[in-house]
Amino acid sequence: MFDINPRTTAASPELLARYRDVATSTLGHLTDFGAIVGLTPLRHPVRLLGRALTVRIPHLDGSVIRRALEMAEPGEVLVIDVSGDERRACWGELRSYAALRKGLAGVVTSGRVTDAAELAQLNLPVYSRGTSPLTTRAVNLEGEVNVPVAIDGVAISPGDLIIGDDDGLFALSPARAEALLVPALDKQAREAERRRELMAAHPEWWR
Repeated sequence: MFDINPRTTAASPELLARYRDVATSTLGHLTDFGAIVGLTPLRHPVRLLGRALTVRIPHLDGSVIRRALEMAEPGEVLVIDVSGDERRACWGELRSYAALRKGLAGVVTSGRVTDAAELAQLNLPVYSRGTSPLTTRAVNLEGEVNVPVAIDGVAISPGDLIIGDDDGLFALSPARAEALLVPALDKQAREAERRRELMAAHPEWWR
């Protein structure tokens, strides 16, 4: 039995736009909460920014992911909680094509992926625990969409802000993202000024 829930209040387009250049390492200087450190991207460089469309699957059965893809909207990030089955891949090449067709901003899964060589060629950020030849099955048992999920101890609600780059991932509620925005932008402005000073003083350090 599938539990498909309607969308809830999400991060606004204006908030997303202001986070366009905020680095995850900047956020990591300001807070521990929301950092997802156990997942890595398939390709570099990578940048991921969007609103969470959450999915929870019951181990072997990945059927509900198709339902989530059907209701996905452009700019969303599919966040898949695999209920602790970290040996099995719930994502691969054909699902990536479906995600690209829907205009998803990216995919985050607490499990693994397959078809790694093909996924690495696509313009779709995918963060996972790695690769595996074992896959989920379409047995239509149960699954949930737009429910709170957890990845590496980080609670993620539908509509939360998902930020990813080469250093890792952050998941922030809209309210938390608002609170951290000005401190993050101020910190990056100070770092950029210091970088300019060093580049002027030591141009030989840069290629």
